[in-house]
Amino acid sequence: MTDYSQKVKDLFEGQFREWTLARDNYSQLDRVMVRTVSFPGYDISVQFNPGRITSSAAKVDARSIKARPCFLCERNRPPEQRGIPFGNNYTILINPFPIFHRHLTIVSRCHTPQRIAGSFDTMLSMAQALPDYTVFYNGPQCGASAPDHLHFQAGNRGFLPIEKDAENTSLCRAVAENNGTELLLWSGYGRGIVTLRGSDGEALTGAFTRLYDRLAIKEPERPEPMLNILAYHDEGRWTVHIIPRRVHRPRCYFAEGDSRILLSPASVDLGGVFITPRGEDFKKISAVDIANILDEVCLEEEDLKTLTKDML
Repeated sequence: MTDYSQKVKDLFEGQFREWTLARDNYSQLDRVMVRTVSFPGYDISVQFNPGRITSSAAKVDARSIKARPCFLCERNRPPEQRGIPFGNNYTILINPFPIFHRHLTIVSRCHTPQRIAGSFDTMLSMAQALPDYTVFYNGPQCGASAPDHLHFQAGNRGFLPIEKDAENTSLCRAVAENNGTELLLWSGYGRGIVTLRGSDGEALTGAFTRLYDRLAIKEPERPEPMLNILAYHDEGRWTVHIIPRRVHRPRCYFAEGDSRILLSPASVDLGGVFITPRGEDFKKISAVDIANILDEVCLEEEDLKTLTKDML
């Protein structure tokens, strides 16, 4: 697999020279306010990022999507936005409304719905080709602001607390192994996560497919099971965090007055960085609020023990 690191570095440098909006938005990240909320054994970072209001408040119902042009299709993208071909079917773009200091959107060249089925192996290839990045997938009902167009995102490694926390055996522990593929489950982390590790992409894809099928049986009415995925590759192996979900948005998102917290959790939030586009939410969100949001959105850790039994 070709290492795309230099190509992506060149893309950022070129876009910052040519695209004022992107350059300004990335420079503003240095002034983004961040605070830490501590839990027993781990931390959650809260970021005040007003540039993410469009994504957090995106209308993703079928009527709203049909009424707007797809902003990921090439013909509708800003004329300043350039890309790098990835394989035959994808284009790597810089995200002009970043969370990370290096934030990519990797889009399908075809306007096809956001679905992970049939594309998980491609996600692994992206993680291998971008060793300095965590690649992530937001399902069509799990934070994707363009559920009508297949895409992944990627952000620079070391930003998400889940990367460090996954090495803490008191939080994340292997419970099964088969032919070099490990299944790890989390304990005391406030959200149910299934982690897969291994150096055989085909075996990892098979393990993910078995988990996907078990989730799909429980949610037959949805276009795909509700989930977020984060993947990265180093030292010859992949680490993949799969976060099944109950709901798209928590109750506080729809509340009124002081009870409202405009937060629509996606992969980044569930990976440990809560994005608040409104200043009042950044100031007031508490450990209790965060715990309640994770409890509403994610499955219980105990649920995943049953779900993953004999999976490998």
